[in-house]
Amino acid sequence: MTKNGSANPSRKVRRRGSIDVVDAKVAVDLATAQTYSENVFLFVPNLIGYMRIILAGLSLHFMSYHPKYCTLAYVISCLLDAVDGQVARALGQTSKFGAVLDMVTDRCTTSCLLCYLSSAYPNFAMVFQFLIALDFSSHYMHMYSSLVTGSRSHKLVTSEVSRILWYYYNDSRTLFFMCAGNELFFVSLYLMRWVDTPIGLGVYSPWLEHLTWPEFVAIPSAFVCAGKNIINLVQLWKASKILVGVDLAERAHARELQAKKE
Repeated sequence: MTKNGSANPSRKVRRRGSIDVVDAKVAVDLATAQTYSENVFLFVPNLIGYMRIILAGLSLHFMSYHPKYCTLAYVISCLLDAVDGQVARALGQTSKFGAVLDMVTDRCTTSCLLCYLSSAYPNFAMVFQFLIALDFSSHYMHMYSSLVTGSRSHKLVTSEVSRILWYYYNDSRTLFFMCAGNELFFVSLYLMRWVDTPIGLGVYSPWLEHLTWPEFVAIPSAFVCAGKNIINLVQLWKASKILVGVDLAERAHARELQAKKE
């Protein structure tokens, strides 16, 4: 603490890899003492994040009885996901809190929709449950593996670790395409329960006679969804290997220290 009782940010800061590690108590004191001129909670991109949460809550409220309002709120919430990061970089307001808030909002929003789809399509409930588990586990393990290896962001993946993840996280167009296509598929499945009017493609093929527009959108977006979840599997596997590698390195270091003592 400084003379005036505020937290000293230079106290109890240690280095681990490429990231400064701040003592938890010091971090809490800093967050409590922050002013309105430098309040991370009130950063513009984080305010956008709060708006995303409100919109996601509204979509859940309307999900069971008003598909138009639900879809509108859900889609806007997802589109704002592509905005907050750009705003953060433009205003110099990138933050670890914002990055985690963004990821948690993504995971929770998609999972809530998948829970509804599990009840709407009970024969595929296990598939949706698997997708929820894969999404959460792959991102949690990836985030944790990034932290223990000293990375400043879970998106900073080198091509030496995984060329697939490097291309996925470092090309903004690819990231947007995969995430948008994945959400579009789930939204299409949701709307298929409400829309049953054919779009009139039966003149081209009898197979398309009863095709609705949500089904039409779901067909190509299903391939994007499949690709996104393959990436989740790769992310889970790579994160597992990184964590095991850290364990092996720490165990080897512990044996070296033990040998020196003996």
